[in-house]
Amino acid sequence: MQISYWISVFPILLLFLAPGSSTIDNFHQPFPIVEPDPGHTKLRLSREGLEAISRITTPISAVAVIGPYRSGKSFLLNQLLSLSCDEGFGVGHMRDTKTKGIWVWGTPLEMDIDGVRTSVLYLDTEGFESVGKSNVYDDRIFALATVMSSVLIYNLPETIREADISRLSFAVELAEEFYGRFALLPYTNLSCGLLDPNFIENRVKGQDIAFEPAKLLWLIQRDFLQGKSVKEMVDEALRHVPNTDGDKNIDQVNQIRDSLAVMGDNSTAFSLPQPHLMRTKLCDLKDDDLDSMYVKKRDQLKELVASIIRPKIVQGKHLNGKEFVAFLEQILDALNKGEIPSTGSLVEVFNKGILERCLKLYNERMGKLGLPMSEQSLQDAHERSREEAMNAFDEQHFGRHHAKKSADQLDEDMKEAYKNVLMVNEYQSTKLCEELYTRCEDTMDQLQVLRLPSMAKFNAGFQQCNESFDQECVGPSKVNYEQRMMKMMGKARSLFIKEYNQRLFNWLVAFSLVMVVVGRFIIKFILVEMAAWVLFIFLETYTRMFWSAESLYYNPVWHFIVNTWETVVYSPVLDLDRWAIPIASIRKVVQIDQDQIDEEMTVPFGLVPPSDDLRPV
Repeated sequence: MQISYWISVFPILLLFLAPGSSTIDNFHQPFPIVEPDPGHTKLRLSREGLEAISRITTPISAVAVIGPYRSGKSFLLNQLLSLSCDEGFGVGHMRDTKTKGIWVWGTPLEMDIDGVRTSVLYLDTEGFESVGKSNVYDDRIFALATVMSSVLIYNLPETIREADISRLSFAVELAEEFYGRFALLPYTNLSCGLLDPNFIENRVKGQDIAFEPAKLLWLIQRDFLQGKSVKEMVDEALRHVPNTDGDKNIDQVNQIRDSLAVMGDNSTAFSLPQPHLMRTKLCDLKDDDLDSMYVKKRDQLKELVASIIRPKIVQGKHLNGKEFVAFLEQILDALNKGEIPSTGSLVEVFNKGILERCLKLYNERMGKLGLPMSEQSLQDAHERSREEAMNAFDEQHFGRHHAKKSADQLDEDMKEAYKNVLMVNEYQSTKLCEELYTRCEDTMDQLQVLRLPSMAKFNAGFQQCNESFDQECVGPSKVNYEQRMMKMMGKARSLFIKEYNQRLFNWLVAFSLVMVVVGRFIIKFILVEMAAWVLFIFLETYTRMFWSAESLYYNPVWHFIVNTWETVVYSPVLDLDRWAIPIASIRKVVQIDQDQIDEEMTVPFGLVPPSDDLRPV
């Protein structure tokens, strides 16, 4: 019985719990779509308002009204919608704000725009500068309304202030920023995440825009303009401020105006007089009771707004209700995460953080270099790292005009960092080249004292020093150390050549005397002894009497002797200076050991030779 009961009830429960099922019966009322959190610092989505928008299947266009609190935004929207205060947006007459967050009129106006059936949503936003809110919250409301809307009505009382211009500049920067970021990404269907097949074609045609910026409408709600039209008033307010003294604050003011210049024909202005002197009674008055000039201008404003409304386009595609909600969710998520800055922190905070990250990227790239390195290679590495850092900044920075100052600052910071890298490279270069120079100097000193002088061995060591220094010594100190090396190596070579000939001459004299002894006492061959005496006399007397040392060294006979000596003493296979003397020493030790063994073998087994201490006196 219980099972059959749940089987019958379960489908009904699913019907109520099914996602996307409508729970609103009357859409002819305002709904909140974005609400503040309890701390009034962030925004969150409201289910009822999103449900009211999601049901729309035709392309959507949004008209948003922004401005200071208590400036009549809600009443203005009711007038544009031809609604009374009782059925339209709530109008408050107290000092606190009536509207919290962003509200939408649940029943859109249907219009044919360029042959496209369009649903026009009217959005009411919470006013700026009310008590108990942070500037970041106001900026997020402003940013969200700017991105969502197709027409942005900037409702201002009496006149234009510098703060109003700053906020409008922020709106322009915001639109440009989203245009730049989203246009680089392939468009995905916002409701299901699928790639739009028309995106590639639109990109080729140059239509891959993120979204078209809203049409900006300055609305001055006063009727005294001192003889000026509202357009003249706006143009005058946006004109450059003279700055002959180069004041930085005025420069910043003019930069804001420069950023507004890109709007061109995308902004207009309109004046609207007071509807009635008794503002607190406006909701109780009919059109006949309102100022006739106001009624006339209000109707003109309706026509103006209708003429500039266009469907919302995101990356070349009109958005229906569900896609518009998904787009809103993405923007709000970016705002709450801080990916979009507030007006006050546009350059100082947001771009500063990006600047620091890009500078860190540059330092990381330069830190991976193996110093020291040549100046040209280091310059090329600097240019590559700088370009990479600047590209990263261009991809992430906020705003086109305001970011130029941050870009210049990043460039200056990278130049300073590069100066430090140059100093480190010079230090490392000096350290390395000094080490190589000292090593070569030690090698030259060792070659000067060869036991068997060899020009071939000296030249091999000389060439090896030059090659290793030329290959390993890099960086800015190389030129200086190359000059030192040339002087040191030149002196070492001259000294070696001078001593080489003299030492070789002495070796030949000693050789002739040795052969005299060998010829007389060892082999006892008179011809060898006589030849040795002739060589000795020739070297010691004839050469000194008739030849100078220089003429001897240039004599062909002497060259033959030198070549023979070099062939015997040094070759790539055998280095006699290194091996001959150690081998002779080892042979001498072995011979001594062998003599001791032979001496011991002559002693009878078991007997010990008497020592000097045991011998009888």
